[in-house]
Amino acid sequence: MIYPSIDKLLNQVGSKYLLVNIVSKRAKEMKETNHYQMKDSEYISKKEIGKALEEVSKNLIHI
Repeated sequence: MIYPSIDKLLNQVGSKYLLVNIVSKRAKEMKETNHYQMKDSEYISKKEIGKALEEVSKNLIHI
């Protein structure tokens, strides 16, 4: 099962297209600057896309 759930994320964001844009920009930013909003041990995902999705689900990225 994918974490976090797409249903939970869409309740926060409202649109799949907006979610994709936000997560892709944040993942690129994470890769370029190596700046993360949580400790590395708190992330479940290992890739930047998953980490960006987790940040959205925990309301660390405001839209």
